[in-house]
Amino acid sequence: MRILVKIFTVLFGLIAAPVLAADKVALQLKWVTQAQFAGYYVALDQGFYEEEGLEVTILPGGPDIAPTQVLAGGGADVVVEWMPAALAAREKGLNMVNIAQPFKSSGMMLTCWKDVGISSPEDLRNRTLGVWFFGNEFPFLSWMSQLGISTDGKSENGVEVLKQGFNVDPLLQRQADCISTMTYNEYWQVIDANVSPDDLVTFKYEDHNVATLEDGLYVLEEKLEDSVFVDRMVRFVRASMKGWKYAEDNPNEAALIVLDFDQTGAQTEKHQRRMMGEIAKLTAGSNGALEAADYERTVTTLLAGGSDPVITKAPDGAWTHAITDEALN
Repeated sequence: MRILVKIFTVLFGLIAAPVLAADKVALQLKWVTQAQFAGYYVALDQGFYEEEGLEVTILPGGPDIAPTQVLAGGGADVVVEWMPAALAAREKGLNMVNIAQPFKSSGMMLTCWKDVGISSPEDLRNRTLGVWFFGNEFPFLSWMSQLGISTDGKSENGVEVLKQGFNVDPLLQRQADCISTMTYNEYWQVIDANVSPDDLVTFKYEDHNVATLEDGLYVLEEKLEDSVFVDRMVRFVRASMKGWKYAEDNPNEAALIVLDFDQTGAQTEKHQRRMMGEIAKLTAGSNGALEAADYERTVTTLLAGGSDPVITKAPDGAWTHAITDEALN
């Protein structure tokens, strides 16, 4: 009888015991819900975050949302950001630190009309070029500086910079000879507008050795002094990279998962499948840990900004392996 009482007591205790609350993490994306961020949505959908005891909220971005500002204002624990913007913010006093780098390669490029006579970067002189701002202009400005091409719009043999919205209209409407595009997104918007690839010339930043790191994960440096926060980020990165590798191996399924999370209804299956295929090329080769050589290349590119460089000195403490060393080993 005593044994039965003890068993029932234990069982009752297990039933009545409160479920431990999951640790909350808010992730701010750099842009809207799309396959560019598939790894995080896959990790959420497949329960990888839940397995790590995390309750992750994914905050979509947009044209008026700067991840650096969201992080500074405490609106997110971790953000997806391009390294040029993060390093520029760090130099200005916002101590952002890269804790993981899911993207190995850059998808940024210039897409130009072939019929205007552009066949090499030197042909960009005396042209109107569409450029994204809000931190996205930094790699472009560094590239032009290295080519010795002025971007002030006044110098002879310089370029006229058109502040480009997040669309491809300036190219389609012939307002610009070239525009900024990503291999996985805007380039295909041009193609979908009944433009043949044969009518275009593209210059990938990777091919011209001016690529900078994109879509890294960043937190505030002071947060890394908190062991509880560090533990949370270790689990977050581990689950996120599991999501990214699942997305690489299952691109069509990943695209559909992203569509399920798109509350705007703006995305299409065709575009997301195509985007995921291109994104998988950029995340391939990364286990999530930042490679020092890629970081140094980014810094070198940004410092080569002539009279108006993106950063004026090599940063100190801008990245760490502390999170990925524990998360991935």
